[in-house]
Amino acid sequence: MGSHSKGVPAPDHGPVDWSAEDKVKIEEIFQRYPERRAGLLPVLWLAQQKWGWLSESVIRRVGLTMGLPPSDVLAVASFYTMFKKEPTGRYVLQVCHTLSCALRGADQIVSYLEGKLQIDPHTGHSPDGMFKLERVECLASCGSAPMMQVDEHFYELLTPQKIDEILDGFKSGRPLPTPRPEADQWTWNRVS
Repeated sequence: MGSHSKGVPAPDHGPVDWSAEDKVKIEEIFQRYPERRAGLLPVLWLAQQKWGWLSESVIRRVGLTMGLPPSDVLAVASFYTMFKKEPTGRYVLQVCHTLSCALRGADQIVSYLEGKLQIDPHTGHSPDGMFKLERVECLASCGSAPMMQVDEHFYELLTPQKIDEILDGFKSGRPLPTPRPEADQWTWNRVS
């Protein structure tokens, strides 16, 4: 796990354990799969929801729960950008910067977000700690680029105006725009 964005060791949660309710959820997860190991992603997701991010202690707890070495758990958690390996802001803004998004203005979207939120170039965090900005690889929304993922929601066909609406909603607690209003245009319909 090691270090934080500035090269400083990341803080740790200290000893962590599952609640009785968590243990029931974990058993339900295990029942859905032929092998316990197959439930690793949902258990990691549960851990992140409980503790906010996957510290070394959390990785060890998940390893004990799964019967896996912490190195195996960390290898899986490190592969997926949805898992936070250090403390982050309340909202993690992941902007795709691969080819389709790059050609459709991803760099301008990132620059706009950096300026609007006063993102620290070393940590990626806003001064109020509410937002963390990350550039990520393809998020599989090439047909509606540029796009960003905020937590588990996709926001596509981004413009500065759309970003203002999204960020203002987060800051004020107002309802957000529908994440995928254009989805119907991509719906597959059977041709007779």
